[in-house]
Amino acid sequence: MRILGIDYGDRHIGLALSDPLLITAQPLASYELSGHEKEDRAFFRNLVAEHDVGEIVVGNPLRMDGSSGTRTEMTRRFAAWLEKAAGRPVALMDERLTTQQALKTLDDVKLRGKKKKDWEDRIAAVIILSTYLERKRGEAGGHEGD
Repeated sequence: MRILGIDYGDRHIGLALSDPLLITAQPLASYELSGHEKEDRAFFRNLVAEHDVGEIVVGNPLRMDGSSGTRTEMTRRFAAWLEKAAGRPVALMDERLTTQQALKTLDDVKLRGKKKKDWEDRIAAVIILSTYLERKRGEAGGHEGD
């Protein structure tokens, strides 16, 4: 089983995938929403089946003070739709500053335009997924002496 990480945008979605041992996150692809629910649903169902995805994590764009805004509500609606469409549980993960981290990662790479945006979305998805995996490992480690 793997976990799929998603950096959700209005039209562009960055995708990252964990390894089967849930240790690392790798960039997978970027996807442009078609605007046709049936087509988008089929894409995610196929993706989940092809990569043996058991769980999905979506970056939750909270404001810097931790409060919810318009983007947060849009993301929550997408996550609820995705959970039904893909048939897998979807978790939300705080994604504050992931785009800035992704851009910093890409600073030395000579990409422009759409290619840079595609990789920005993928790297942001990797950061979201990596953070989620680290948190899961921390929770699985338990708290001895509690």
